Amino acid sequence: MKRSEVNAIMADADKFIRSFGFILPPFAYWTPAQMRERRADIGGIVDACLGWDITDYGLGNFDEMGLFLFTVRNGSQQDLARGGGMCYAEKIMISRDRQISPMHRHIVKAEDIINRGGGILALQLFNSDKDGNVDETTDVTVATDGVSRTQGPGEILRLKPGESVTLMPGNWHSFWGEEGDVLIGEVSTVNDDRTDNVFREPIGRFATIEEDIEPTHLLVSDYEQLLT
Repeated sequence: MKRSEVNAIMADADKFIRSFGFILPPFAYWTPAQMRERRADIGGIVDACLGWDITDYGLGNFDEMGLFLFTVRNGSQQDLARGGGMCYAEKIMISRDRQISPMHRHIVKAEDIINRGGGILALQLFNSDKDGNVDETTDVTVATDGVSRTQGPGEILRLKPGESVTLMPGNWHSFWGEEGDVLIGEVSTVNDDRTDNVFREPIGRFATIEEDIEPTHLLVSDYEQLLT
Protein backbone atom coordinates (compact mmCIF):
# COMPACT_ATOMS: atom_id res chain seq x y z
CA MET A 1 0.00 0.00 0.00
CA LYS A 2 1.16 3.54 -0.67
CA ARG A 3 1.51 5.85 2.32
CA SER A 4 -0.75 8.35 0.57
CA GLU A 5 -3.47 5.68 0.45
CA VAL A 6 -2.97 4.93 4.16
CA ASN A 7 -3.23 8.63 5.03
CA ALA A 8 -6.48 8.94 3.06
CA ILE A 9 -7.95 5.84 4.71
CA MET A 10 -7.12 7.28 8.13
CA ALA A 11 -8.89 10.55 7.36
CA ASP A 12 -11.98 8.81 5.97
CA ALA A 13 -12.08 6.36 8.88
CA ASP A 14 -11.92 9.15 11.46
CA LYS A 15 -14.93 10.84 9.85
CA PHE A 16 -16.87 7.56 9.71
CA ILE A 17 -16.11 6.74 13.35
CA ARG A 18 -17.09 10.23 14.51
CA SER A 19 -20.38 9.97 12.62
CA PHE A 20 -21.44 7.35 15.20
CA GLY A 21 -20.35 9.45 18.18
CA PHE A 22 -17.17 7.45 18.86
CA ILE A 23 -14.06 9.60 19.38
CA LEU A 24 -10.55 8.17 19.15
CA PRO A 25 -8.14 8.90 22.03
CA PRO A 26 -5.88 11.99 21.86
CA PHE A 27 -2.74 10.09 20.82
CA ALA A 28 -4.51 9.08 17.60
CA TYR A 29 -3.91 12.59 16.29
CA TRP A 30 -0.25 12.98 17.23
CA THR A 31 2.17 13.44 14.37
CA PRO A 32 5.18 11.15 13.97
CA ALA A 33 7.37 13.99 15.27
CA GLN A 34 5.22 14.34 18.39
CA MET A 35 5.45 10.62 19.05
CA ARG A 36 9.23 10.72 18.69
CA GLU A 37 9.43 13.70 21.07
CA ARG A 38 7.36 11.83 23.66
CA ARG A 39 8.96 8.43 23.12
CA ALA A 40 10.14 8.18 26.72
CA ASP A 41 6.58 8.67 27.98
CA ILE A 42 4.63 6.45 25.60
CA GLY A 43 5.92 2.98 26.34
CA GLY A 44 2.36 2.00 27.21
CA ILE A 45 1.27 2.88 23.66
CA VAL A 46 4.23 1.42 21.80
CA ASP A 47 4.63 -1.78 23.82
CA ALA A 48 0.90 -2.58 23.67
CA CYS A 49 0.70 -1.68 19.95
CA LEU A 50 -2.08 0.83 20.49
CA GLY A 51 -3.11 2.94 17.54
CA TRP A 52 -3.75 2.90 13.81
CA ASP A 53 -3.68 -0.39 11.93
CA ILE A 54 -4.57 -0.59 8.23
CA THR A 55 -3.96 -3.83 6.39
CA ASP A 56 -4.37 -5.33 2.95
CA TYR A 57 -2.92 -8.60 4.30
CA GLY A 58 0.05 -8.10 2.00
CA LEU A 59 -2.06 -8.74 -1.10
CA GLY A 60 -2.16 -5.22 -2.54
CA ASN A 61 -5.93 -4.90 -2.98
CA PHE A 62 -7.31 -3.13 0.08
CA ASP A 63 -10.74 -2.44 -1.43
CA GLU A 64 -11.43 -6.15 -1.91
CA MET A 65 -9.46 -7.70 0.97
CA GLY A 66 -8.53 -5.46 3.83
CA LEU A 67 -9.52 -3.99 7.17
CA PHE A 68 -9.20 -0.78 9.15
CA LEU A 69 -8.46 -1.18 12.85
CA PHE A 70 -7.56 1.06 15.77
CA THR A 71 -6.44 -0.58 19.01
CA VAL A 72 -7.79 1.58 21.84
CA ARG A 73 -6.47 -0.46 24.76
CA ASN A 74 -4.55 -3.69 25.23
CA GLY A 75 -3.44 -5.58 28.32
CA SER A 76 -0.21 -7.40 28.95
CA GLN A 77 0.86 -10.93 28.18
CA GLN A 78 2.37 -11.08 31.67
CA ASP A 79 -0.99 -10.40 33.32
CA LEU A 80 -2.66 -12.91 31.03
CA ALA A 81 -0.09 -15.57 31.93
CA ARG A 82 -0.63 -15.10 35.67
CA GLY A 83 -4.40 -14.87 35.31
CA GLY A 84 -4.90 -11.45 36.85
CA GLY A 85 -4.68 -7.77 35.98
CA MET A 86 -5.27 -6.22 32.57
CA CYS A 87 -6.24 -9.28 30.53
CA TYR A 88 -8.42 -7.51 27.97
CA ALA A 89 -8.22 -5.44 24.79
CA GLU A 90 -10.51 -3.20 22.75
CA LYS A 91 -10.49 -2.25 19.07
CA ILE A 92 -12.65 -0.19 16.78
CA MET A 93 -12.72 -1.42 13.18
CA ILE A 94 -14.31 -0.65 9.83
CA SER A 95 -15.25 -3.34 7.35
CA ARG A 96 -16.24 -1.80 4.06
CA ASP A 97 -19.14 -3.04 1.94
CA ARG A 98 -18.01 -6.41 0.45
CA GLN A 99 -14.45 -5.91 1.73
CA ILE A 100 -13.33 -9.29 3.02
CA SER A 101 -11.26 -10.01 6.09
CA PRO A 102 -9.89 -13.46 5.22
CA MET A 103 -10.56 -16.73 7.02
CA HIS A 104 -8.55 -17.02 10.24
CA ARG A 105 -8.63 -18.17 13.83
CA HIS A 106 -6.88 -17.27 17.05
CA ILE A 107 -4.82 -19.47 19.33
CA VAL A 108 -5.44 -17.62 22.61
CA LYS A 109 -7.80 -14.73 22.00
CA ALA A 110 -11.53 -14.91 22.63
CA GLU A 111 -13.43 -11.93 21.23
CA ASP A 112 -16.78 -10.25 21.09
CA ILE A 113 -17.38 -8.84 17.61
CA ILE A 114 -20.02 -6.11 17.75
CA ASN A 115 -21.84 -4.30 14.97
CA ARG A 116 -21.67 -0.71 16.24
CA GLY A 117 -23.49 0.80 13.27
CA GLY A 118 -23.80 1.10 9.52
CA GLY A 119 -24.61 -1.91 7.36
CA ILE A 120 -24.89 -5.61 8.10
CA LEU A 121 -21.84 -7.47 9.41
CA ALA A 122 -21.61 -10.88 7.75
CA LEU A 123 -19.40 -13.64 9.20
CA GLN A 124 -18.66 -17.07 7.76
CA LEU A 125 -17.90 -19.51 10.57
CA PHE A 126 -16.26 -22.93 10.92
CA ASN A 127 -14.98 -25.04 13.80
CA SER A 128 -11.41 -26.32 14.02
CA ASP A 129 -10.68 -30.01 13.53
CA LYS A 130 -8.32 -31.94 15.81
CA ASP A 131 -5.32 -30.54 13.92
CA GLY A 132 -6.52 -26.94 14.09
CA ASN A 133 -7.57 -26.79 10.45
CA VAL A 134 -10.96 -25.71 9.11
CA ASP A 135 -13.61 -28.36 9.89
CA GLU A 136 -16.13 -28.35 7.05
CA THR A 137 -18.26 -31.11 8.59
CA THR A 138 -19.48 -30.03 12.03
CA ASP A 139 -22.10 -27.50 13.09
CA VAL A 140 -20.88 -24.29 14.72
CA THR A 141 -22.34 -23.08 18.00
CA VAL A 142 -21.65 -19.51 19.12
CA ALA A 143 -23.24 -17.01 21.50
CA THR A 144 -24.98 -14.03 19.92
CA ASP A 145 -25.58 -11.46 22.66
CA GLY A 146 -25.56 -14.29 25.18
CA VAL A 147 -27.99 -16.49 23.24
CA SER A 148 -26.68 -19.81 21.96
CA ARG A 149 -26.99 -20.23 18.22
CA THR A 150 -26.10 -23.26 16.10
CA GLN A 151 -25.63 -23.19 12.34
CA GLY A 152 -24.09 -25.38 9.68
CA PRO A 153 -20.39 -25.30 8.78
CA GLY A 154 -19.61 -22.33 6.56
CA GLU A 155 -23.04 -20.73 6.95
CA ILE A 156 -23.21 -16.95 7.14
CA LEU A 157 -24.12 -15.22 10.39
CA ARG A 158 -25.47 -11.72 9.79
CA LEU A 159 -25.42 -9.13 12.56
CA LYS A 160 -27.52 -5.98 12.47
CA PRO A 161 -26.36 -2.81 14.25
CA GLY A 162 -26.32 -3.46 17.99
CA GLU A 163 -25.89 -7.22 17.63
CA SER A 164 -22.75 -9.17 18.52
CA VAL A 165 -21.17 -12.61 18.47
CA THR A 166 -18.68 -14.20 20.85
CA LEU A 167 -15.91 -16.16 19.12
CA MET A 168 -13.67 -18.51 21.06
CA PRO A 169 -10.13 -19.63 20.21
CA GLY A 170 -10.39 -22.10 17.37
CA ASN A 171 -13.49 -20.55 15.80
CA TRP A 172 -12.51 -19.93 12.16
CA HIS A 173 -14.08 -16.75 10.82
CA SER A 174 -14.10 -14.45 7.83
CA PHE A 175 -16.20 -11.29 7.71
CA TRP A 176 -17.30 -8.38 5.53
CA GLY A 177 -19.87 -5.59 5.34
CA GLU A 178 -23.16 -5.83 3.49
CA GLU A 179 -25.59 -3.02 2.62
CA GLY A 180 -22.93 -0.45 3.49
CA ASP A 181 -19.75 -0.01 5.50
CA VAL A 182 -19.84 -1.31 9.09
CA LEU A 183 -18.37 0.13 12.28
CA ILE A 184 -17.21 -2.83 14.36
CA GLY A 185 -16.27 -3.03 18.01
CA GLU A 186 -14.01 -5.76 19.33
CA VAL A 187 -13.66 -6.58 23.01
CA SER A 188 -11.25 -9.42 23.58
CA THR A 189 -8.57 -11.19 25.52
CA VAL A 190 -5.15 -9.50 25.35
CA ASN A 191 -4.39 -8.98 21.67
CA ASP A 192 -1.20 -10.18 19.98
CA ASP A 193 -1.47 -9.66 16.23
CA ARG A 194 2.06 -10.87 15.56
CA THR A 195 1.68 -14.44 16.87
CA ASP A 196 -2.00 -15.17 17.59
CA ASN A 197 -3.48 -15.02 14.05
CA VAL A 198 -3.63 -18.23 12.02
CA PHE A 199 -4.80 -17.68 8.44
CA ARG A 200 -6.27 -20.40 6.26
CA GLU A 201 -4.26 -19.15 3.28
CA PRO A 202 -0.56 -18.18 3.45
CA ILE A 203 -0.97 -14.40 3.76
CA GLY A 204 0.50 -11.69 5.96
CA ARG A 205 -1.13 -9.79 8.82
CA PHE A 206 0.37 -6.36 8.05
CA ALA A 207 0.67 -4.29 4.89
CA THR A 208 3.93 -3.41 3.18
CA ILE A 209 4.06 0.37 2.88
CA GLU A 210 5.47 2.27 -0.10
CA GLU A 211 6.66 5.65 1.20
CA ASP A 212 5.44 8.04 -1.50
CA ILE A 213 4.64 10.83 1.01
CA GLU A 214 5.18 11.50 4.71
CA PRO A 215 2.82 9.73 7.14
CA THR A 216 0.07 11.76 8.78
CA HIS A 217 0.11 9.37 11.74
CA LEU A 218 2.12 6.24 12.42
CA LEU A 219 0.73 2.75 12.07
CA VAL A 220 1.40 0.25 14.84
CA SER A 221 3.53 -1.62 12.30
CA ASP A 222 5.71 1.52 11.98
CA TYR A 223 6.66 1.70 15.65
CA GLU A 224 9.60 -0.69 15.63
CA GLN A 225 11.29 1.03 12.69
CA LEU A 226 10.31 4.67 13.12
CA LEU A 227 10.32 5.09 16.90
CA THR A 228 13.66 3.43 17.72
